[in-house]
Amino acid sequence: MPIVSLSLTDQMLKSMDEIQKSVGFAGRSELVRAAIRMLLEDTRAKDAIAGMTTAVIVVGHDKEDEEPVTRLKHRYEDIVKTHVHCRPTHEDCVEVFVLAGDGREISTMAKEFEREKKIRTIKLLTT
Repeated sequence: MPIVSLSLTDQMLKSMDEIQKSVGFAGRSELVRAAIRMLLEDTRAKDAIAGMTTAVIVVGHDKEDEEPVTRLKHRYEDIVKTHVHCRPTHEDCVEVFVLAGDGREISTMAKEFEREKKIRTIKLLTT
């Protein structure tokens, strides 16, 4: 099996070690392989969305990092049926988008959120 070098922050390593112990992975490599498998499956599932689809996208970000959310909300306003903004803490924002429309467009919107460096969390749920 080829060896790949990665640069990770100390916080990422600490979190990986905690997950490794709590889930029972034999080592960091096993954890990374499982994470990559999950990412590949998630990407395949997004790529398979087609036809008329309803979905929910949940986005988490710092309150100062509103710009990409607003930009993408307006870019996809034809499929955004409802948008809710919540600030559960002084620093954190959670955005919920209820979407209806072409599945490829919904998938593309989700992927664009994922590419934004200022977005902490994104989850796509199709119905």
